[in-house]
Amino acid sequence: MISQTSEYALRAVVCLAQNPDKPHTTAEIARWTKVPEHYLSKVMLALAKHEVVYSKKGLHGGYVLAHDPESLPLLNVINAVDPIKRIKSCPLKLKTHGANLCPLHKQINDAIGTIEETFRTSTIAMILNEPTQSIPLCESGKI
Repeated sequence: MISQTSEYALRAVVCLAQNPDKPHTTAEIARWTKVPEHYLSKVMLALAKHEVVYSKKGLHGGYVLAHDPESLPLLNVINAVDPIKRIKSCPLKLKTHGANLCPLHKQINDAIGTIEETFRTSTIAMILNEPTQSIPLCESGKI
């Protein structure tokens, strides 16, 4: 239900949250998260533009989270790179529908709303604290 770009952004942000000790380069994040580096660089620029991450320039530069994982909703990350789109008017452009959605499109829009609310109320810290038997997302060696 979310784009690959959104998933890449979430992977990168979770990775940074798992490794908060210093700035990390796009190459490091790409290697740890299995995201193509050239694509990740565009994702990181969008995250920086929307102040989800900070970019530090220089010899020991890279990216760091701009917010505490406890106060960073997944929705902020997703909306920074590929905002969730709600249905505001008839996708079929039927004049008889206008802004009044038919039952099918209303149901789809309601489902999108439920997903959006889940991302709004879920934080990066919740992802980090979720009990799991799998390995951590970010295989940096530190984790």
